[in-house]
Amino acid sequence: MSYNEILYNVDGTVGFLTLNNPDRVNALSKNMIQEMKDVLAKVSADASIKVLVIRAAGKHFCAGHNLAELVDKGIKAYTYIFDQCSEMMQMIHTIPQPVIAQVQGIATAAGCQLAAWCDLVVAEEGARFATPGVKIGLFCTTPMVAITRAIGRKAAMEMLLTGRYYPAQEAKQIGLVNRVVPLSDLASETESLAKDIAGASGLALSIGKQGFYAQVDQPDTAALAFAKNTIAMNCTAEDAQNGIKAFINKKTPVWQDR
Repeated sequence: MSYNEILYNVDGTVGFLTLNNPDRVNALSKNMIQEMKDVLAKVSADASIKVLVIRAAGKHFCAGHNLAELVDKGIKAYTYIFDQCSEMMQMIHTIPQPVIAQVQGIATAAGCQLAAWCDLVVAEEGARFATPGVKIGLFCTTPMVAITRAIGRKAAMEMLLTGRYYPAQEAKQIGLVNRVVPLSDLASETESLAKDIAGASGLALSIGKQGFYAQVDQPDTAALAFAKNTIAMNCTAEDAQNGIKAFINKKTPVWQDR
């Protein structure tokens, strides 16, 4: 299937979803959101894909929603846009594959939300992150959900209330970004990270990702109960048995999902 505002390609076990409307700073239009949902559904159903990278064409990652679509509409139209965007963001967590955001330039408002929803973020040194909705009378309440979960309450509140731009290194310090690299190395460093992760069992990656989000906000006792039952079941999987035996025998494991 061909897309108008995104690109999708696969290199081995890594999928690449590219926001591809740089003339509009890769704004999340209604059409782009639908195209992203289509790709995320395909990736979720494709066991040969171990990791997904979300990246962007042009100088910037994503400037958030297409504000032209938020002018002089009714509540039903606005609700539809945010429903669809929220569904797309949630798919990033619910698909079994880890998702890495590759960020250059600005990631603002829903673009910052998109990066924050991804499991990992690699940013170039000049990247900047912001939730500037407060400055135009449209508080970033949907980005708030992702930001708060990524960086904690105090840092999130300051980011949301001030709307200021956070340079990549500061974004890393508060936990929004995992790695900061030179722009010239952004693609290669992200791909290297993706391929490193993709070397693991796809089953183990899926169990780990889904388990992480299932337990992260639970009380300790409930989280441990969930975790111990999950790892016990994981032990019965063929990949786990292959990996354990390979480790004991000092051999390289062979995964069943390859």
